[in-house]
Amino acid sequence: MLRDDIICALSTPQGVGALGIIRLSGTNSSSLLTPFFSSVRQKREGWTSHVAYFGDFSIEEQHIDEILVNFFAEGKSFTGEESIELSCHGSPYIIGRILEALLSQGARMADPGEYTMRAFMNGKLDLAQAEAVADLIHAENRAMHDVALKQLKGGFSNEITAFREELVHFASLIELELDFSEEDVEFASREQLTAMLNLLKTKVSGLIDSFRYGNALKKGIATAILGAPNAGKSTLLNALLGEERAIVSEIPGTTRDTVEDTFTHQGLTYRLIDTAGIRETQDYVEQVGIARALEQASNADVIFYTIDSTAPEKDLEQKVLELQEMAPDAHLLVLLNKADTADPTPIIHRLKGLHHTPLVVSAKSKEGLEALLQKLSELTAWSTTSASQTIVTNARHADALRRTLKALQRSLDAVALSIPGDLLAQDLRVALDSLGEITGTISTDDLLANIFSKFCIGK
Repeated sequence: MLRDDIICALSTPQGVGALGIIRLSGTNSSSLLTPFFSSVRQKREGWTSHVAYFGDFSIEEQHIDEILVNFFAEGKSFTGEESIELSCHGSPYIIGRILEALLSQGARMADPGEYTMRAFMNGKLDLAQAEAVADLIHAENRAMHDVALKQLKGGFSNEITAFREELVHFASLIELELDFSEEDVEFASREQLTAMLNLLKTKVSGLIDSFRYGNALKKGIATAILGAPNAGKSTLLNALLGEERAIVSEIPGTTRDTVEDTFTHQGLTYRLIDTAGIRETQDYVEQVGIARALEQASNADVIFYTIDSTAPEKDLEQKVLELQEMAPDAHLLVLLNKADTADPTPIIHRLKGLHHTPLVVSAKSKEGLEALLQKLSELTAWSTTSASQTIVTNARHADALRRTLKALQRSLDAVALSIPGDLLAQDLRVALDSLGEITGTISTDDLLANIFSKFCIGK
């Protein structure tokens, strides 16, 4: 897949801006630029890596712009190739003329993610680090930024590499046994192999479990707002978002489908999901909305069960118990809304037996929202903790780890049953290959094309 031609692309957003940055990468990129670039320092000293040159960009003696050129020698750039970053004024006309000139000299426009792909192919990054580049670009909160940055620096890759090294050691000994099968010798201690496989299985299981947290960090912590019709769910959504995102009315059943939006609090992104009011109804459309509300609850990280303090449900206790059973892994927070117009004390007494201490709020007047946000931060404290640890944020990595775990378990079973070394070696190879897919030690053109096609052009 690695091509030796010169690629170019605009790496800053399209449109008018103060500056535009155009990147060139490929052998002899500087020679391609030279016909258009005039710099006193460059003519005097030549090209030196990591040096910035100021000069004029001209096309057939027509002055286009004053530009700043940063030169990176082969082996010392992001891609590993000779590269140039050209900074010009952010006029679409100027950028267009410069790109046209470069293309006329033989460069071509880069494909999405091609700079990062070249960095991977040239050994500057492994595949997990390359994917972390995209995560870092798209990070919308502090926690995801910290996780992506740690992965970009090789934290996750180092752990996977350590796993593979342990497996390679024993796999090579098993393979050696196969070469001396007629002599019935054992180079790999089955006791040590079992201990290593069990330890590795525990570590891999921990990474797989972390994917739930990593996925929440990446996509936003799913926070479902449930309750009976007219409990004030949509008003609460609007209050937390600080805008009129959902329609609010006194008519029961106004919200018939889920309404989603996100907000950031203390470095974490929360994905708020306003749902249809839960009640018995013969309206088919409303029934579909209620079914979706319950589905959202079962997949949520946090549930706000909102109660109308002026008219609580008769079967309130039963509803709370059902939610606990439906979403055992979710943090359930009971909210007594409209508490500024009714005494919530009787409802608080009703819920005491369920070991729930409700929060008293008024979504309309925004009373109690600070306490609610504080409680939300406490409930999702695992996200902040996870950001400082090695966690999995990529579904592809999680899938590879699950296949690794299955292969490790098959290897343990093979050792326990004294299965021949050739079958044991096969299971160890599957585990090695699955881990190798994460860092790109094992890869295919289709896999790489799928990953890098999702990158933006210019990166």
